[in-house]
Amino acid sequence: MTQFTINGRPVSIDADEDTPLLWVIRDDIGLTGTKFGCGIGMCGACTVHVGGRATRSCITPVSAVEGAEVTTIEGLDPAGQHPVQQAWLELQTPQCGYCQSGQIMQAAAMLKDFPAPTDQDIDATMSGNLCRCMTYARIRAAIKQAAAAMGGKS
Repeated sequence: MTQFTINGRPVSIDADEDTPLLWVIRDDIGLTGTKFGCGIGMCGACTVHVGGRATRSCITPVSAVEGAEVTTIEGLDPAGQHPVQQAWLELQTPQCGYCQSGQIMQAAAMLKDFPAPTDQDIDATMSGNLCRCMTYARIRAAIKQAAAAMGGKS
């Protein structure tokens, strides 16, 4: 039994300790906003926050989050009012949208470390999040808009 908190709610999960956190989130808990992309931690579609840090849930065993606070896209701001979510909507950032929950989660974590990110900060931090639709220019613009809304200037 693995116990952790997800989106502010304590859970106890009876799953093999090597089960990827992604499948626990999607199949056992029923939160489907976190997406499966590559299964090897290279595309970023499965990004969640563990203890506030961006984490690839497809390669994180559920045993690694024992006692931790996990936040998914559904818990970032349930009303969709997080500045990153708002910027994504206002700038119509997604095209197909499949990678966007991972992109948003990575960007939200990045803005804690870089409240006024440069293009180089954004490129370096977001480089592990792939977008097949190539909306990278809109992603960068949305991150800068969110940073400004949060009080940072880039």
